[in-house]
Amino acid sequence: MNVLLIGSGGREHAMAWKIAQSSLLDSLWVVPGNPGMVRHGRIAEVDINDHKALRRFLLEKSIRIVVVGPEGPLVEGLHDRIADDPQLAGQVTVIGPRKEAAQLEGSKDFAKEFMFRHNIPTAAHRTFVKGQLQDAVEHLERMSSPYVIKADGLAAGKGVVITSDRKEATAVIKGMLDGSSFGAAGERVVIEQFLNGVELSAFLITDGEAFKMLPAAKDYKRLGDGDSGPNTGGMGAVSPVPFADKEFMQKVHDRIAAPTIRGLRKDGIAYSGFLFMGLMNVNGEPYVIEYNVRMGDPETEAVLPRLRSDLLDLFEGIATGTLSERHVDVDDRTAVTIVMASEGYPGKVVTGRAIGGLELVREAYVFHAGTAEKDGQLVTAGGRVLAVTAFGKDLEQAIASAYRSASLIDFEGKVMRTDIGHDLVRMRTPKGAQQQA
Repeated sequence: MNVLLIGSGGREHAMAWKIAQSSLLDSLWVVPGNPGMVRHGRIAEVDINDHKALRRFLLEKSIRIVVVGPEGPLVEGLHDRIADDPQLAGQVTVIGPRKEAAQLEGSKDFAKEFMFRHNIPTAAHRTFVKGQLQDAVEHLERMSSPYVIKADGLAAGKGVVITSDRKEATAVIKGMLDGSSFGAAGERVVIEQFLNGVELSAFLITDGEAFKMLPAAKDYKRLGDGDSGPNTGGMGAVSPVPFADKEFMQKVHDRIAAPTIRGLRKDGIAYSGFLFMGLMNVNGEPYVIEYNVRMGDPETEAVLPRLRSDLLDLFEGIATGTLSERHVDVDDRTAVTIVMASEGYPGKVVTGRAIGGLELVREAYVFHAGTAEKDGQLVTAGGRVLAVTAFGKDLEQAIASAYRSASLIDFEGKVMRTDIGHDLVRMRTPKGAQQQA
């Protein structure tokens, strides 16, 4: 079958790499893609926001599956535009939910109300909108710190602030509600109860009826070692997660994953594709921090290498409503992903720096994120540049292998954490670990 993959980051490179392994694949197209993805598919010159051009491309290339990597196009209704087009309906399956379901990520308030409606464990919350600054401040005064403040809309993974300082919390809320911090995304603010535990990411894939759990992962949002510095899109990931044992993941399945899919059906909300469940392990009990309506990044770069099953076969299960008959087989080894970022990330970054050493990497996978080709030379072209993923029979071996490979790659101003996975090596219990923004 012919597939169109939408996206240009490390997550989408990992997807392209995995899809290209399928015996079911005839041709893979990617848009806008990146230099690493051209090894697995062809770059499509099409504007996905121009629906006539997109329709023409899908028909001309006989595309059967459209895989949407990032959340933006889903929240904006790309699935709806394709599914509701008479010339495409029934011919093209979109991996990713419709606009209504994408509100699980597009609106924190929508997601929280959904969870409370369906008795899915999550932190208590209240939502405030423009004109309610004083109400929000009075609510803070009744709360105990730390304060968890979230921009309601999409904020590229950076719309969460956790602080113990009430003055800072007040300033953050004011900045969100007046539009100066996150624009329209922050004009509705969710203030949450703080959960003291350790964070992880769980994933499933669903056709709206059946669902299959995928490997869990832990990512590292802070820029610096020891979880210091500003929030980023993610500086590394580990899968599996030592503290998410079989018993804990069974709770995730029974108390969160299954009720979520049942709740969507009960609410009449059609959902197909991936669902990311950002979780907090609080003394062995799972709570939902957030939903994402796609795979995580950089978690995908650690999760998909562990997936032995044919990813395109799972997509075929969604297309035909037979996902329940498909099998998910997972590699038991540990995968560790190290992200290399540009100087200045997550703020204003310096790009155009020559990248060297990729040809030296032999024991790891390298997924491109922010790269470009200039005069035949691979150069940096974004905040997060590359993700290096290596396997090990245990966590220590995987960490060592990933860092050996990452050290072979170099570019001026390279930013890289040196402690990915080290907390998990030290960890014997999740008790006392700090919440990660």
